[in-house]
Amino acid sequence: MAKYLDHLPLARQVRQMARAGLTVDTQTLWDQLLALSHHLTPTYEALGAEVLAAPVLGADETTWQLMEPGRSKTWWVWALCAPDAVIYRLRGTRSAAGAATVLGDYRGVVLCDGYAAYRALAKHRPGERAGPTITLAHCWAHVRRQYMEAEPSSPAAAEVLTLVGELYAAEAAAQASAAGDPAALLRERRARAAPVVEQIRMWVTQQRALPQSALGKALAYTTELWPGLVAFLDHAAIPVDNNATERALRGIALGRKNHYGSRSERGTRVAALCYTLLESAKLAGVEPAAYLAEATRRAIAMPGTVTLPRDPGLGGA
Repeated sequence: MAKYLDHLPLARQVRQMARAGLTVDTQTLWDQLLALSHHLTPTYEALGAEVLAAPVLGADETTWQLMEPGRSKTWWVWALCAPDAVIYRLRGTRSAAGAATVLGDYRGVVLCDGYAAYRALAKHRPGERAGPTITLAHCWAHVRRQYMEAEPSSPAAAEVLTLVGELYAAEAAAQASAAGDPAALLRERRARAAPVVEQIRMWVTQQRALPQSALGKALAYTTELWPGLVAFLDHAAIPVDNNATERALRGIALGRKNHYGSRSERGTRVAALCYTLLESAKLAGVEPAAYLAEATRRAIAMPGTVTLPRDPGLGGA
């Protein structure tokens, strides 16, 4: 909890314990984390399987440092996010091959930004090769950022930013009116959001800008990703943006800032497991410390026991 939820490096924890009269060193604390990870690996893998069974996944990635002697380099945390759980995998690559490894045999919709690795995976047809078979949906928040970057040099971008704001208002109204009914949500989106989306499309097609300008890049980004940007109008489970996945990476970013990364490849696996369990507990509405303690007790009492955050006995949302 202290390292992966409160983001305290082990050396800092040792100093805190020393002030309380406890004698311990970082190696002892690490040995405990490693032993804990062995008990909880079945739960980690079960959470991963549960996330990969969702019809729609948010996907994103961020950097992580591997500081093993002689091989310090940048690794990547890949996050796959479902509504009530998130799984993290740490890999030494951000390539399409890395994305394929993380997604495994996933069959469904991946909501993401415009990163080329996901687009490469989406292009292959079933039977061409092993791996995921995915359909892409894209994030309106990323589109908005493109035009925000363009606005200082291209004031016309303010027009489309206003339209994107109207799109978010329409989506909020649709969600409120549908009250959790997927069929009703689609009807409301088509009535409220679809006309705004069409206005955005018309605005984009009418603009002219130098290809290498900020506005030109924003227009190209929007045009290239358009099929994925409108996918939410035909699939109720697709959110309008990938902000939930980005929020799920905040803990990773704080941990990276405070303890810099992992000192071994084994450490990356422990970090992925601990972050997965703790952040999934938060998404499920379960107090993380209580969840981790109960999952550990069950796993020690009966090795191989899987305890998911949504277990009714844990009192989640």
